[in-house]
Amino acid sequence: MTDPPAGPHEPDPHEPDPHEPDGHEPDGHQPGGAGEVWIRFPGQLAEQARDIVAGRRPPAQPRDAATVMLLRPADGGGFEVYMLRRQPSMAFAPGVFVFPGGGVDHRDSDSEVAWAGPGPAEWGEMLAAPPQLARALVCAAVRETFEESGVLLAGPDAGSVISDTTSEDWEADRRALLDRSLSLAGLLRRRGLVLRSDLLRPWSRWITPAVEVRRYDARFFAAALPDGQRTRDVGGEAAAVTWITPPAALAAGQRGDIELWPPTAVTLAELASCGDLDTALAGPREVALRIPEVLLREGAAWLTVPGVQEYPL
Repeated sequence: MTDPPAGPHEPDPHEPDPHEPDGHEPDGHQPGGAGEVWIRFPGQLAEQARDIVAGRRPPAQPRDAATVMLLRPADGGGFEVYMLRRQPSMAFAPGVFVFPGGGVDHRDSDSEVAWAGPGPAEWGEMLAAPPQLARALVCAAVRETFEESGVLLAGPDAGSVISDTTSEDWEADRRALLDRSLSLAGLLRRRGLVLRSDLLRPWSRWITPAVEVRRYDARFFAAALPDGQRTRDVGGEAAAVTWITPPAALAAGQRGDIELWPPTAVTLAELASCGDLDTALAGPREVALRIPEVLLREGAAWLTVPGVQEYPL
């Protein structure tokens, strides 16, 4: 299965990117005990970590966000996940390879969003969130996926999905979502579509460590690429886009060819352990809350990830 060529923005995960930092610290003693994952902070983040731990700077409040792993079958077996490299100029996670996603917009909680599939109350139980917040998170997941990949998880009714979103009028709608001149509810209403919440699978929850200036309380979702739809390089926050198998993405991160932050690396390892697309999208799945902690040990700043027994990078 192939997508339209992404042109000069398509990264080769097997070639080093001169714009990306290595992301790896020299080998050395890690102070964590058996079964603990400790990740050493690089220079600037280490100074920020010391300020936070010492109480010289209060941590930022995390903003609710949604992240979506868009999946499709891979040629030869297994499956691929859609990833993008954030623009090096971005204030948060510059140059890092991530999944589509972003912060919740206040209009994502609009009760007028046409909806099919599990309702906000049921999603609230799966996400450990009040129904109104659950509604906003699901809507943000659908909206951000469309904004950052051109894929829309919606259809004319509860049993169908829109098959093509590549025309110029769809691109105009995507840009209107980006500049906030159009809401998701308005887009669905005008197009006569319903949001297909049943196409999403809850995956995990990560809260950005206190050391970061910008923090997010992000729920991760998984979804299959709908039949007939294609991703496209829509630019914006993405300097590059690619479809890649989870093991290949992890291998590229281990070589230092691409930069992966802990939530993405751990999620890729979880996806890789599934083996096939059906297993990855099977449910129900317990949504584990992971809040990386910042600690100072042996003159260095470290990040420890509770609940993760083995770090894949």
